[in-house]
Amino acid sequence: MDSTNPLDTIFYVTLPENFDLSKHAFQIDKTIPLPVQKKDGQTDEEFSLEDLSQEQILAGILTVLGFDKENKNAEYYRSIITHVRPNIKKELSEAAILKTKNEDYDLAEELFCALKGLDPADISITLNYALYLDQRADSYRRSGLTEDADACDAEAEANYKVVMANDPAVPDGFFNAGFFYMKNHDFRKARDCFETYVALTCDVPDADLGENGIYKKERAQEILDNIKNQNMDDDRFKAAYEFIARGEEEKGLDKIREFLQANPHVWNAWFMLGWGLRKLSRFGDAKQAFLKSMECEGGERNADTFNELALCYIEEQNYKDALKCFENALTLDSENTKVMSNMAYLYLKMGKTDLAKSYFQTVLEFDPNDRIARAELEKL
Repeated sequence: MDSTNPLDTIFYVTLPENFDLSKHAFQIDKTIPLPVQKKDGQTDEEFSLEDLSQEQILAGILTVLGFDKENKNAEYYRSIITHVRPNIKKELSEAAILKTKNEDYDLAEELFCALKGLDPADISITLNYALYLDQRADSYRRSGLTEDADACDAEAEANYKVVMANDPAVPDGFFNAGFFYMKNHDFRKARDCFETYVALTCDVPDADLGENGIYKKERAQEILDNIKNQNMDDDRFKAAYEFIARGEEEKGLDKIREFLQANPHVWNAWFMLGWGLRKLSRFGDAKQAFLKSMECEGGERNADTFNELALCYIEEQNYKDALKCFENALTLDSENTKVMSNMAYLYLKMGKTDLAKSYFQTVLEFDPNDRIARAELEKL
C-alpha cells in the first residue's frame, strides 16, 4: 500500500463571511476551519480563495474523515458533506466496490477509509471492506507477497467478526465469512458460518429472498452437505493444513494420513498430502497423491490440483505432461496468474523464451503488482 500520508495533501482555510458552499440553505460555521484538498503540485503559498472550489472542500472533508479519526470537528464535517451531497455514501460505496472488482486496490482502500469515516456505524460498509481485504489478500498471495497476504487476511477476519456480531444479524456476513474460512481451510468455522446463514434465511419466503438469495441459501446448504459428508470439519484436517503451511510438513503429513484412513475419498485430503510431499521434494509420491485426488469426486475440477501435478512433472522433466496439466488448469480457471507464471517458467525450461515472455506479460495484465513476473520480464 502507498506509504504517503493522505493528510499531507490537505490544508485548512477559514472562509470569509460572504462565502457560500451550497445554493441550499445551510449554516456554515465560519469559526471552524475547513479542510481543502490541494490541487496537484499546489503549495500553501499558491493557494487563493478566489480559486477555491466546492469539490476541493468536499474532497478535503472526506480525507479528514477517512484518515484523522480523532478530529474534534468530524461530526460537523459529516453534516456538511451529507447536506451538500446527500447521495455521497451510495456513490462512494459503488465506486469502492467497482475499484475492488477491477483490482484497483489502492484507490479502493482510500474510498473505504472515507466511507468508514463518513458513517462509522454502517455495518454494510464494514462487510464490503472485509470483502475488499479478502480479495486483496488473494492478490498478494498470487504475487508471492505472503506476509502482506496474511496481514490482509487477519484484518479481513477481524471485520467479518464485527459484522457477524452485529445486532440485528446480517446474513450475508455469515455467507461471505464462510467462503473466507473455506479459503483458509478452516472448515469447522466455515461450517458454523453457513449453518448460521441457513438458519437466518430458512424462514424467509423465496419471494423476499429473490433469485440471488435463493441461490445463496441453496449454495450454503450444498457446501454444508459436502463438509459433513467428507468430514472436512475434522480437527485433523485443519491441523494438517496449519502444520504444512508453516513448514512443519512431517507433522502435517502424519495428520492428513490419519484423516485419510477414516476418509479415503476426500479429494482435498489427497491434495493436501500431495502438497506436503511436494514441499519435501518427494515429487514421485506427491504426483501419485495428486492423481489420487483427481480420482475423487471434485478433484478433477480443481485448477490447483492440475497446477501442483504439473510442478511434479516438471521435476521429472516430463514437460509434455506438465504443459497439458497447466492447460487444463487454465481451462478451469482462465485468470489464475499463479498457473500462468508457472507455465512461463516451464517455457523457459523448454527454451521457448518468447512464449515465456508472453505469459509473464499476461500475468501483469491481470495483476500489475506481480513483482515476480515483472522481475522475470526485466531479466529476459
